[in-house]
Amino acid sequence: MQKIFLALLLTGATYFTAFAQQITGENVAVANTDAGKVRGYINNSIFTYKGIPYAEAKRFESPQKPQPWTGVRSSMTYGPVAPLLTPTNVTAAGDESEFVFNHSWGFSGEDCMRINVWTPSISDGKKRPVMFWIHGGGFTAGSSQELPSYDGENLAKKGDVVVVSINHRLNILGYLDLSAYGEKYKHSANLSILDMRVALEWVKANIANFGGDPNNVTIFGQSGGGAKVNTLMAMPSAKGLFHKAINQSGAFRSNMLGKTETQAITAEVLKVLKLAPNQADSLQKIPFSQLSAAGTQALRTVAERMRAEGKTIGGFGLSWGPSLDGDLLPYQPMSPEALDLSKNVPLLIGTVKNEFMASGRAGLSNGSQEQVMEYIKKQQGDKTTSFVAAVKKAYPTDKKPSDLLDVDMTFRPGAVNQANIKSALPGGAPVYMYLFSWQSPVMDGKYKAMHCMELPFVFNNIARCAEMTGATKEAYALAAKMSQSWINFARTGNPAHAGLPAWEKYTAAKGTTMFFDNLCQIRYHHDKDLLQVSVTQ
Repeated sequence: MQKIFLALLLTGATYFTAFAQQITGENVAVANTDAGKVRGYINNSIFTYKGIPYAEAKRFESPQKPQPWTGVRSSMTYGPVAPLLTPTNVTAAGDESEFVFNHSWGFSGEDCMRINVWTPSISDGKKRPVMFWIHGGGFTAGSSQELPSYDGENLAKKGDVVVVSINHRLNILGYLDLSAYGEKYKHSANLSILDMRVALEWVKANIANFGGDPNNVTIFGQSGGGAKVNTLMAMPSAKGLFHKAINQSGAFRSNMLGKTETQAITAEVLKVLKLAPNQADSLQKIPFSQLSAAGTQALRTVAERMRAEGKTIGGFGLSWGPSLDGDLLPYQPMSPEALDLSKNVPLLIGTVKNEFMASGRAGLSNGSQEQVMEYIKKQQGDKTTSFVAAVKKAYPTDKKPSDLLDVDMTFRPGAVNQANIKSALPGGAPVYMYLFSWQSPVMDGKYKAMHCMELPFVFNNIARCAEMTGATKEAYALAAKMSQSWINFARTGNPAHAGLPAWEKYTAAKGTTMFFDNLCQIRYHHDKDLLQVSVTQ
């Protein structure tokens, strides 16, 4: 009887350990910041803080330190997200895609400069690597809490690292160039990027209080977040605030607009709103929906004018984003001056195999060989034969006809170009290249390795993202390997580990690329022919 009782007691203890993992209270997880004390909570042994203000600002004005507070500020829930140009709901986004992505849209507010922190401890004296996450959504949308994959708890726990994420100003609020209308608007063209720099300054000043090392900070981001990583690497005043960089599917923007274009957009916004130049201050007060609509119309008008003048718009069209302002951002991202700024910053860069799949847009996910070839002929013309041969050479094990359509040639070329340029810098830091090729089983395999698919694996969040990954044993196994690479890179600048094939530095000569899949492997210039075909399409 005593043995039975002991067995039940032990079972109960196991049950308690497995499920009673959250600790909250007035004096739980209280940490210091330079603006005042904050209180978070402990979940699964990870100290968690959400929605801490790292700055504040009036509309279109530069960020300032937040007003200090007295007492302890409760910081247990995410803060406001930047307003969207077009508010989105499940109906508009599509039921099936919303199931797969499982968005959390949050609540919007212009006072959105908030930072979130996940850390294993705030009191053990350790100096942990800091992983500073920058969300996607181009330069116009998204937030730190938009996707369940962004949750930093599992990554912090697995790697003994501090994970940080931020909300910041976006779209017209972050990029409208009002510099011609007063000194207070001096940096208005790049406020969104300035917000990120200020958030990194917050990390430098405060992260030691959360168990992090301010001298070992890795910035990483996906899609628009990857493009923001590139922008920060080209920002002189951000130099020294981070020490390593990871760009995930974000090397798609090569050149920024100049003052001529950004000031023309602003002039058009004023024109649409029937405001004279001396009434520019009115833009600080009008409703966001009205401002947003005027901005959209202005972008369209200026884009048409630029096309008529023979100027290049870019593959994604004219939209809000960073620009050359001669101050915060004086250099194009791939210019020699910008590359020199980040010469000593190791870079991990890559894409996912399928990104924005053509078959989904064309309704050909399960198309026949004949239907797929007809579509390719319309796209490729006399390049069809060489294009198909190059795809088959690059990915010889693909089986579905739609696989011929779905190999990404939007993000991959930019990533290879950036890796080629940076890896060739004399005495520069190493570059490592990856390609995520794992195919999701969700919805009969329809979503393949689409844009964002690698995120649950990077953050080790397979269970949180079952709708996207299927939560299969293969997904868990790959997440363990991939998240470890990101952790190792943040710690040492080298993503290699014993669970992967030997991963050497990237050079343009060898084209070394780590394939993340059920069988991880190294390949060399696997798509060299395809990249050459795509350039001449």
